[in-house]
Amino acid sequence: MKWNLRLAAANRGIWKASELQRSLADHGLVISAGKMSGLWSGKPVSLKLDDLDVICAVLGCGIEELLIPEASKVARPGTQTAPSATAVNAGPVVVPRRRDGRSLPPE
Repeated sequence: MKWNLRLAAANRGIWKASELQRSLADHGLVISAGKMSGLWSGKPVSLKLDDLDVICAVLGCGIEELLIPEASKVARPGTQTAPSATAVNAGPVVVPRRRDGRSLPPE
């Protein structure tokens, strides 16, 4: 899913995160500056459904304007996916060892 808050707000004449933050507070949703930054930047860590209701009410929009599906990112059954960059660059493999010097059982 793509988070589209900034464009939805801009379509309603709200150009700054602080403007939206004040409007949300007027409707009972007080958001910290850090969380507002995440919402505004397009990469929210988490979002409660109740908060989403307030955001939709303040902007006068539906959920479909805030959350846009990205079907191209969904893996299809039977297709191989390339390993992610984090898995490739994860670093050396960690091998567990016993503290008492004995070897581990075979796999």
